[in-house]
Amino acid sequence: MIAVSFALPTESSDLVGLLRDRKSDETEIIRGKIDHKEVAIFHTGVGRKSCAARIGNFFRAQSPRILISSGFAGAAREDLQVGDLLLAENFSDRPLLVEAQRILTSSHVHVGKLFTSSTIVDSIEERKEIGREHNAVAVDMETECIAQACAARQIRMLSMRTMSDTPDQPFPAPPRALFDIENQRTKVARLSFHLLTHPTAIWRLIRFGSQIRKARAKLTNAMVALVREL
Repeated sequence: MIAVSFALPTESSDLVGLLRDRKSDETEIIRGKIDHKEVAIFHTGVGRKSCAARIGNFFRAQSPRILISSGFAGAAREDLQVGDLLLAENFSDRPLLVEAQRILTSSHVHVGKLFTSSTIVDSIEERKEIGREHNAVAVDMETECIAQACAARQIRMLSMRTMSDTPDQPFPAPPRALFDIENQRTKVARLSFHLLTHPTAIWRLIRFGSQIRKARAKLTNAMVALVREL
C-alpha cells in the first residue's frame, strides 16, 4: 500500500475524487484504489505540532511500503511558477527520487532542496534569505517532521510539492488572516474583517483561488502517474 500525506483537504480533494472503492474510518484515513494500487490518504494539518501528532496516529494504524509526502509549497526562487512541481532531494529516498524523475519526465519537474519552516513565510525577502542560506528551492511546514517519522520506522519516503504561491504571485492576505495554525482552520470573521478593510484583497483572494486550483490539478496528475508505477 502507498500512503500519501497532505496538510489539508484543499490539497488532496482532486486525488480523493479519483479513488475507486473509496472509504474512510474513524482514524480519518481515506482508502481506495488508483487502477490496481491500494492508496491511503491522510492529512497532517499545518505545521510541526499538528503533523507530529497526526502522523504518529497514522503509523499506529498503517504500515505502508512507501509514503509520498505531498501538498503545496511556497517558491523561494523567482524562476518557479505556480503549479511547478518539486521533488525534494533532501527528504526523499534516493532510488525513489530517481524513479520519480523517470516517471515524471514529461512534467518538467524540478529537483532541489525543500526547507521546512516553523512559521508561515509570507515575506518575499525572508523567502529569498531562506533560499540563500539553505540553498532551498521552496518552503513548507511539514515535510521535515514527516521525514523524521518515516526514518524512525524505516519507511521509504518521496517528497513532492507543487508551488501554490511565488514571489510574483504571493498570498492574497496576511497569513494570520488566511489560516489560524493553532486552531487549524480559517477564522471567517478575521478574514472578513481584513477583506472589508482592504477591498483590493478580494480580487487577490479570487486570483489565489485560481492559483490553488492550478497547483492542485498539476499535483494530482503527477501523483496518479507516480502511484501507477511505483
